Formats: sequence, structure tokens, C-alpha cells
Amino acid sequence: MKKTLALAVVLALAAGCTGKPEPNASEGPFKRGSGTLRVLAGSELTDLQPILEEAKAATGVTVKLTEIGTLDGIERVAAGTAGRDQDAIWFSSNRYLELHPDAAGRIDVSTKVANSPVVLGLRASVAKQLGWDKHRPTWSEIATAAGEGRFTYGMTNPAASNSGYSALVSVAAALAGTGRALTTNEITALTPRLQSFFAGQSLTAGSSGWLADAYVKRQAGDAPVDGLINYESVLLSVNAGKRLPEPLTVVYPADGVVTADYPLTLLAGASEQARTNYAAVADFLRRPSTQRKLMESTFRRPAVPGITLAKAFGPADGGLVELPFPSRYEAATALVTGFGDTLRKPARTIYLLDVSGSMKGARIKGLQTALLGLSGADTSLSGSLTRFNGREQVIMLPFSTTPKAPRRFDLPETGRQAVTGQIRGYVRGLAASGDTAIYEALVRGLDLARQLDAADPGRFTSVVLLTDGERTVGRTLAGFRSWHAKLPAKIKAIPVFTVLFGESHVGEMTQIATLSGGRTFDARSGSLTGVFKEIRGYQ
Repeated sequence: MKKTLALAVVLALAAGCTGKPEPNASEGPFKRGSGTLRVLAGSELTDLQPILEEAKAATGVTVKLTEIGTLDGIERVAAGTAGRDQDAIWFSSNRYLELHPDAAGRIDVSTKVANSPVVLGLRASVAKQLGWDKHRPTWSEIATAAGEGRFTYGMTNPAASNSGYSALVSVAAALAGTGRALTTNEITALTPRLQSFFAGQSLTAGSSGWLADAYVKRQAGDAPVDGLINYESVLLSVNAGKRLPEPLTVVYPADGVVTADYPLTLLAGASEQARTNYAAVADFLRRPSTQRKLMESTFRRPAVPGITLAKAFGPADGGLVELPFPSRYEAATALVTGFGDTLRKPARTIYLLDVSGSMKGARIKGLQTALLGLSGADTSLSGSLTRFNGREQVIMLPFSTTPKAPRRFDLPETGRQAVTGQIRGYVRGLAASGDTAIYEALVRGLDLARQLDAADPGRFTSVVLLTDGERTVGRTLAGFRSWHAKLPAKIKAIPVFTVLFGESHVGEMTQIATLSGGRTFDARSGSLTGVFKEIRGYQ
């Protein structure tokens, strides 16, 4: 799901001040442009707003960021559609995009703006217990400790977020130990050791920022997590905000990392005015004075040499080794699909689907299209990486006046066509009628999750609630909250992802998501298919 964020607005100048800001004498005059530079960008760049406001004042260029998921952004660039309404792209990394066979000729000049390695943050007491407050472990040591249950951690989904993908590349490249780019065969050979590493993961998310927020909330609840694999900048920001009962110790693996370099990239075919605007903004962002501000305000490392790092940055005993990134698109993609089908803890996904009378017509058709896409009908890049995974347990629980009988589908690791065919047949048979018992469905879904978890506890369980209206029968929100409060800690921590659709009650859907540690997604004015694909990053 996309939303447009005008992140560069007119800088509010102090009363009585006139004219544009003066550059540092040693850096030369600002380059100037005019109008707007339209940029397709990742959500993690929202913290650059103050810097972009200064860029507007200095260069005359308003930078307008249109937020988009990484996979959707890559698809738009590769298909050549990004240039229809955008001048540039700005993601945490272009490495995967540059491997895409259809990306050649779609992008032009690129300017690296900042750096942030993906590293491990651990509660200080856990890091000390492991000896990693003084010793820099290798990824192999980290994987062994995670597999032995000596610590738990959260990480973003590699199919949805660059930080998770960078972590996956880091541990795979380090375990391979070849010093060169991974091949598909090497990835297959590493499966047992990677499975051991991911056995320690107990929190997942579709974005780095949401993961950090979820981690902080879990520390204050009944199901805390020991650590977090994320950008160094995110870990340092969490510490600086003093949001945790004990700070994170940032662990820099001794054998290397994968670093985000935030390249602002001009799209091929951009107009001359866009090129002028791009040059002005890129020049401003690379100035030493800007780089220092960026380091101080966002905890990202400078992209230009000669700037002394702040004391918060590590490691204390030397520099960072950059691990090799896959050099072929097939290998890069095999890592992502292998993660979902084979490497990660398998998922258990419970869909609570409103099939009340108000869903008749276009609404239920939209729901069917979205679910059919997840079961393999969507063959796009994002569709192939957000489909139901091997070993996943998918439960469909429709509801109207009462919850209907749930239908469970267990996908095998390989040869999933028969089961996905059953899912498609079931989805096509959904029909709308009756009232809307939202909270009865939630109780039934979470009670089912409790039963399934008791029999098979080693899964990531999540609930998706789609409704196009308000509750009309059954228990109320207050009744549900009372029931939810009595659940065991593990079941209480199952995230409920609510989808706003039609006339959904925004306040109640938000409360449900907040209560469970989930998130609300808005499909009222956008694509339900896009929202369901976005939710996959959190499952």
C-alpha cells in the first residue's frame, strides 16, 4: 500500500530573517534548482524530514517522497512505470534492484547519502552473559547460540525489508566462508545451519521501524525478546530515546556485515529540470556540514570521507568488513524464497473473513482476488515473494452472524500445487449473507490459535481480521477486551492485523491492533490485494 508523504515543506524561517541560508565558506555555493523533485522512496526515510526542509531552503527544490514497499518499487522500476510520475528513487539499497534483469537502462546516476550496517542489538545483560560485551562473535557463533536457545531476537522479513534481507545475506555469506558472492548451490548446502540460526527468531515485521517499536513494547509486556537485528542507526536511536528498561549492546559480527548506503538515484529519461534539481539536492546532501547533521540526528554514518564518527558508533576495536552480496539475480531471489519455504520458523496464519451481507458484489470479489493472489495466481515479483510459503499453516475462518467452520490448509515444503489449488477452490466458494459478529470471530480465531499452538508451538502465529463494517451482533469490544486480558501471555501476544475496508470502524479496528501488538492497514481507498501482500511481511 502506498501513501504520498510530502516530506519537504517550506522551511519556517525565524521572524525577521530573509533570504536563503548561507553555505559554509569551505563548501562553496549551493547548487540551485526549482520546483519539485518527485522521489519514490522507502518508509525508513521519514526521519530525514528536517534535512530535506533545509535542502528546500538552500536549493529551492522541494523533495516530494512517495512511500512504497521495496518490492513494489523494484517492480515499478523494472517495468518502466516508475518514470511516468517520478524523477528518482531512494531506497536503503539498490543491490537487489541492480540484479533484476529488467532494471538495466531504467536507472541513471546514483548518489550514496549515508551508511548503516545491519547488526545485532542485545539486552545488555544478555550480551554480558554471552560474553559479547567484550568479545566480537562471528555470525557462526551467533547462529550457534541462537540455535541452542541462548537468546531470542526479532528481525524483519527479508521479502519485505532490506534490513532482514541484509541479515540473511550476512549470515549466509559468513557461514559459507568463501569470501565471494553466494551461489544457489551454496545456499542449499547451508540450509541446516541457517535453520539453526532462525530457530532463535521470535519476532518478525515488515519494516525496520515497526520492528523496533514492537520490540520496545514487548520489553514492557509478558513476552520480551532478547535482541534485535536491525540497522545500526535504528538500534542507536532506540538507545538514545531511552525507551528500554535496559539498553541494547550493539554487537558487530567479527566476520562482517552488509551495509545500507541509501543511494538517491535518478531515473533514466528524467527531464532536464529534474536532472538540475537532482544535482542540487545530491550536492546538498553530500556536503560535510549536512553529513554531520545527518549523523547526529539519524545515527547514520557519513557517506563522505574525512568526517569523524560520533562516539556512539562502533566497533571499538577496529573497522567493519563488508560481506559479499549475491552477484546473480537467481541466487539473490533463491535466498528469499528459501527463507520462507525452508529456513524460517513456519508460519500459522488465521484469516477472519467478513462474509456478511454488506460484502456482496465487488467487495467479496476483491477479497477473493486478494486471497487467490496469495495462493499463487499473482505471478509478479511481489506476488511470488508474498505467496503462501512451504510448511505454512493457513486457516480460513469466515464469519457473518456467527463464526463459520474454520478450514485448515497445511502446505508442504515442496509440491504445494495441490494444496494451493484447494485454497483457490475454497476462496472462490465464499458467499456473502447475514450480520457481522466481529468479536465472536476474534474469540473463535484466538481460541483456535491456542489449541493449534498447544499441539505445534514452533510457529509464528498471526491473525488477519477483514471487515467492511461495524459489529452488529455478538459480544462487544469491551467484552472482547475482558476476554483477551485473561489469555496466556503467548496467545495474548499473537498480533492481530486489522484491515480497514468499506465502512470499518476505524477506532475499534485500531484498538484491536494495538491491544494485540498488531497493526492496522487501510484498504478503503486502495487495493485490497496490495494490503494483503503488505501484511505478508509481518507474518
